[in-house]
This record gives sequence, structure tokens and C-alpha cells, in this order.
Amino acid sequence: MTDITLAPIQPDQPSHLMATYGRQAISFVRGRGAYLYTEDGTEYLDALTGIAVCGLGHAHPVIAEAIAEQAATLVHTSNLFEIPWQTAAAQKLAEVSGMEEIFFSNSGAESNEGAIKIARKFGTQQGVRLPKIIVAEQSFHGRTLATLSATGNKKVQDGFAPLTNDFIRVPFGDVEAIQEAALQHPDIVAILIEPIQGEGGINTAPQGFSYLEEVRNICNQHNWLMMLDEIQTGNGRTGKYFAYQHTNIVPDVLTTAKGLGNGFPVGAVMTQGKAVGLLGPGSHGSTYGGTVLGSRVVYTVIDTIQKENAVENAAVVGRYIVDQLRTQLADKNVQVRGFGMMIGIQLPKDCAELVAIARDQHQLIINVTAGSVVRLLPPINMTQAQADDLLERLVALINNYL
Repeated sequence: MTDITLAPIQPDQPSHLMATYGRQAISFVRGRGAYLYTEDGTEYLDALTGIAVCGLGHAHPVIAEAIAEQAATLVHTSNLFEIPWQTAAAQKLAEVSGMEEIFFSNSGAESNEGAIKIARKFGTQQGVRLPKIIVAEQSFHGRTLATLSATGNKKVQDGFAPLTNDFIRVPFGDVEAIQEAALQHPDIVAILIEPIQGEGGINTAPQGFSYLEEVRNICNQHNWLMMLDEIQTGNGRTGKYFAYQHTNIVPDVLTTAKGLGNGFPVGAVMTQGKAVGLLGPGSHGSTYGGTVLGSRVVYTVIDTIQKENAVENAAVVGRYIVDQLRTQLADKNVQVRGFGMMIGIQLPKDCAELVAIARDQHQLIINVTAGSVVRLLPPINMTQAQADDLLERLVALINNYL
């Protein structure tokens, strides 16, 4: 193995990276489970896991071994050939998702692009000339032009006009608004929503997951595709393998990414029922989608989640964290919400500065979204002891702030 040591970046050293991120002044060189380490060995508890990506924690030995072994064997051949690991990964994903067809992409945005294409193809086959898709306010579906247009956040859309006008926006959880849109727009062919809005502030619908059942009924009534964006909520994050499994419904189209590869870049768009077969040879593709290496990672991640009972752990330990936060912060006028290892603490004021305070004073990695919501996305296999460690640091942080 080649020994390469990177020289420390100097403050006055120019960077050739596009300034698309407001980076924090810290870097990590090693990770293990729920913890990250800087060059000097300082340990940080990671309650964000790469924004819901490393669901099994950092440097999971089984995943690392699979990546190393496959990288030394065969990385890529292209989708012109049969890829046994891709077939096996699709079988695994079908089993845990309840879907029939699967297309592997490289990211969540690409998966949602695939869903949008499926909806358009479905509408075209129904004789709809300009198909429209209902989406929700405060949603986030990606940063490509189509997914940016679907996203309900004007801040991330600013400067990228003209956006596509294929989307009709309604308040999240508002069933009457969906029915009203159906009356006003006969060219609607699908609904695309998140079961829980992650970037929007860990928002759940007022009626809980029964909202998804109501949406399913509306889609059946109007012959629309029900499409769920489970980029963030999937892969065990909410205490079910996919969040829709908290209900008895099944979507027509399902997208996921993030925890699907535990840090390896991979996503998927899945179909069942009337959405099956809409995309055929030549209608969609991806050079790097479903490579040998990526497919083996997906297979290994799903297999490891199953063998470790990580989904069940996320439900139990996640509920413990929520209950403890509600108890220990009962006098702080905060609202704690979420499912499994997808938790939001709504503070009574904007709190973006807590990210730096948590990092520098408590060695805790968190995120603040929607201005005033502390977002927690810990590993789904977090232990009870690690959860207590998280609670000790986080409660002290919020108590000192409020």
C-alpha cells in the first residue's frame, strides 16, 4: 500500500475548490462507529453521520472488507453486461422495500430525477400532453434543475431561473389542498412527497403517517402515481426499513440513497404495480449506476443491517433518546419530534450558532435546519451507552443556550 501523507492546509493557501459549501474549520482523518477523530486524536461524537448517510457508523468492518475485496477484484464493467452483484443487490432491496423493479443511480437527486421521468412517461401514456406532479411546501428533493424545481425552498432555488413549471405545490399534510389541486389541474399524474421532511425541519404531517394512507387513496381515486422520496427516511432510519412501512400502503415509486451505501455514493429508484415497465431500453441509464463495486456495497449494507437487527435497534434506542430529551428538557419550551434515529428538537429561537458551540465545547457533531431545529441523525446501530453519551452532551448544550 502506498504511504501518502497530506501536508496540513495553511490558512493563506489558495483552494481550487468551488466555494459551494460554508465549510467548518475542522477536518477528520478517522472514524469508528459513532465517533470521528481529528489528526491530533480528539474524539467527536457524530450525531449527524454524514447527514443520514453512515447508518451503520464509520468504518464498519464488514462494509470496509467488502469494499477492499471487491476493489481488488473488479470495480466496473458497465451495464452492457450482466452484473451478478447488481442482480443480487436488487433482490435484497426488493425484499426489504416491497418493490418490484429497481434502477441503481449514484445519488438521491438522480433517483428523484428517475422518479420524475417515470411520472412523465406514465402521464404521456395516459394521453396527458404536459404532465404535472404535486409536491409539498418545505420539501427537499435535490439540486439538479428538475429536483430543484420540485423542492419547496426558495433560498436554494434563488438564481437558477427559469425552473421547470411541472410542479404544483401544496402545504405538507394538507389533504384538502391536494383534492383542490385535482379539481383545478386535470393534467396531474403523480404526487412526490417525503414521509418526513428532513431538510424542512424533521416535519411530520399533523395526522402522522396516516397522511400517507390518505394520499394513497387520492392517488387511487385519480389514477396518479404515488411517489415517495425516502432518500433520508429509508434504510432503517425511522425504525422501519422504509418509513412508509409504518402504514399498510405501498407507493408506486420509491426513491432512496444516503444510508443505502453507508457512505459509498449510490441511490435507487424503485417501482411496483402500475409503475412497472414504464422505463425500458434507451429510456434511462447511468454510466456508474449499479457498478460491480457499488452493487456489492448495497448488498453488504442491507445484509449487515438485517444481521445486526439495526432497524429494530433504531426504533428502540431512537424512542429512548426522544423520551429522555422530552423529560430532561421539559422546562425549556422545546418540541422534540421524529421517529427512530431521525430526531428534531425545535427551539424557541434561531440557533444556527449551536453547530459550532456543540463542536467546539462538547465535541458533538449536530446540524441545525430550518433555522431553529437541531437535527439528529445518529447511526441506526447506536448503542444505549452511546445514546447516553449523546444525551449528556446535547442536554448540557441546550441547557446552557436557553
